[in-house]
Amino acid sequence: MNKLVFSLALAFAALPSLAVTSIKATVNGMVCAFCAQGIEKRIASMPATKAVYVDLKKKTVAIEAKEGETLDGKAITAEITDAGYDVVKLETVQKSVEQIKAETKGRK
Repeated sequence: MNKLVFSLALAFAALPSLAVTSIKATVNGMVCAFCAQGIEKRIASMPATKAVYVDLKKKTVAIEAKEGETLDGKAITAEITDAGYDVVKLETVQKSVEQIKAETKGRK
């Protein structure tokens, strides 16, 4: 039994990392739902984007990468800036957009 558990542990350790990588941007200038929708649409159209969540109250945008893709922070910043907003902070997090969304909804 111990050999089976050890073998399974080794097999799972050999799997590629299943961590989800997302970028969280803090954005100044978003004041209405139309602002949030515009940013969401622009970011969602980027090739590496799997999911986007915009939290208007916290002024954050969470972007999740497609599997096997890497998000480009400079390109994301450029899209948001070109839309007329200021990116104050950009951070990489090991969470999915759904996890970020759930955390945000839970902290009202």
